[in-house]
Amino acid sequence: MGDASVANETIRPEEAAHFGALAADWWDPKGSSAMLHRLNPVRLRFLREAIDLHWGGDPTTTKPLAGRSALDVGCGAGLLCEPLARLGASVTGVDAAGENVAAAKEHAGSAGLTIDYRHGELGSLGLGQFDLVTCLEVIEHVADKPAFLRELASHLAPGGLMVLSTPNRTPKSRLLMVGAAEALGAVPKGTHHWDDFVTPDELRELLADAGLAMGEPRGISWSLSKGLHMSDDLALNYIVTVQTA
Repeated sequence: MGDASVANETIRPEEAAHFGALAADWWDPKGSSAMLHRLNPVRLRFLREAIDLHWGGDPTTTKPLAGRSALDVGCGAGLLCEPLARLGASVTGVDAAGENVAAAKEHAGSAGLTIDYRHGELGSLGLGQFDLVTCLEVIEHVADKPAFLRELASHLAPGGLMVLSTPNRTPKSRLLMVGAAEALGAVPKGTHHWDDFVTPDELRELLADAGLAMGEPRGISWSLSKGLHMSDDLALNYIVTVQTA
């Protein structure tokens, strides 16, 4: 996101408006964000393993991020920020939709959690660097992906860890994540634009251009028997760790 002129190109106003309109419903596990509620435990298991591996932590501790700072970009109403805070991190959440930030602040307050929520473009907020940077299910909604990833890179502290997840651009994701999911009401209409999805190879190149090295991606798949689960199949969605190259 860099300076304001670049930052303004990364977030499409219609995308921010779309998700802002869902803010009041974000924390309802049966509401319009139900799919995110089902996805969150899968992402958190990956994230916990990545944290323990990266910092050589004790996998039995409940506060593996104690003493560390975390930035969640595209935080919505705080579905990831709150677990990060419970893992011990000093958490900052950034979102382009003011409605989401308001909902996030209200929910964190009712849960007794101290989280620094900010509304606006990442590059214009002057937040500094963080030990952990997360950006889950966001890149596919960003207009200027190279500028956005450079901005993410600038917020990663030396020796830090980044975790990204995003849908893959495949025939299967077009059929299931856009066509079927919206037709069945699993996600609100207009949530996904298949042409904006990024393949793992494309993401690896974009990250390299930003001075970042991508780990091996893990797939997030869906089946009738297992629901959403981690797998080797990258066709729908994938999650990766990223470090400074």
